[in-house]
Amino acid sequence: MKITREFIHRMPKTDLHVHLDGSLRLSTILEMAEEQGVRLPDNPQNEADLAKSIHMGEICADLKDYLKAFDVTLSVLQTEEALYRAAFELGEDAALENVKFLEVRYSPLLHTRNGLSFPVIVEAVAEGLREAKRRYSLMSGQIICGIRHITPETSLRMAELCVAFKNKGVVGFDLAGAEADNPAKDYKQAFDLVRNNNVNLTIHAGEAYGPESIHQAIHVCGAHRIGHGTRLREDGDLLNFMNDHRIPLEVCLTSNVQTRACKSFESHPLPFYMSYGLRCTINTDNRLITDTTMTEEYWRAVQYFDLNIGDLRKLMIDGFKSAFMPYRKKRTVTARACAEFDALVREFEVAGGAKFATDPRVAQEIAFQKASADARTPQVYAIGAEDSSAYEVKESPATGAKESAEDELQDAN
Repeated sequence: MKITREFIHRMPKTDLHVHLDGSLRLSTILEMAEEQGVRLPDNPQNEADLAKSIHMGEICADLKDYLKAFDVTLSVLQTEEALYRAAFELGEDAALENVKFLEVRYSPLLHTRNGLSFPVIVEAVAEGLREAKRRYSLMSGQIICGIRHITPETSLRMAELCVAFKNKGVVGFDLAGAEADNPAKDYKQAFDLVRNNNVNLTIHAGEAYGPESIHQAIHVCGAHRIGHGTRLREDGDLLNFMNDHRIPLEVCLTSNVQTRACKSFESHPLPFYMSYGLRCTINTDNRLITDTTMTEEYWRAVQYFDLNIGDLRKLMIDGFKSAFMPYRKKRTVTARACAEFDALVREFEVAGGAKFATDPRVAQEIAFQKASADARTPQVYAIGAEDSSAYEVKESPATGAKESAEDELQDAN
């Protein structure tokens, strides 16, 4: 039985690498521009014109060319109302394709043209995400970004803001922007502040520059996750270090092809990384500019790399494992996602009258996901005060074994 787009759409997912200012709806940009009296570059008259002006889904010359589209989106993201709306609609779009946990990243530095203060910007985004949670039960967090091509001092201000809003909707810090000629080590003061305050850290690295950029991000700056990491395969020692220490990669397939970080989907290193055992997560990067969704990203991985249901399940689990959320909550949320995934597998198998293929073609042996706990007694997990439902952990079709949240989260695999 083959994996379908409908299955991927309905399976639980995470999106840990998505930029707010790269994920607006076309219609929203046009409406905001009219409401705010903003003249957009190239003066687009409709959604088709706008899509063309931001090279939506088109292959770009390089990362710098790709980033030019943000001049358009940022021109309408300078008010509280616009930030609230953009955050809510991003949350809504994600929730409607069954994304359970969303980490939205952006830099308040880029939203101050009309005089908004940094705290007001963060609160506006937070309220938009809270509304998405109220309507769709979407769990989410903000990642505040420093910007590589702006001075290190301004990134330090962003780090201070991140620390101030720790436990108030902000779950991490990032360094984004043009990677070439802007080494992460120049921003070490910001990273030190963040880590000294026990805040999660992810850094864009190995996308438009070589593995030495990833090396800096990990060993000089102390990153807990790597954004993209496409060129990690060029340094075997570093690849093994990341594998041994379970440092996740935030993989953005379509974006990597669009920015020419990879020549094609077929040449993308994701299948090699998975087969080697690296912790890989699937993400959108920029839903608008890249013209993608989480469903589309998983679907392309299935299509180009011949993933089976076991591979898909492993990618899903790694997404939840890598999320910037407290361990105890992560454990129960992961159990919930596994139970939902396995129930969906059974539903499709019954409806289709056939079994999904479970022999690993790309990912690590599915045996890594087997339970070690006593399976004689059903286990029930409460998700928390805000998620009152309890989920019984059921038998996995991929392993034939009972699975507990702790088993799913073991780092030894």
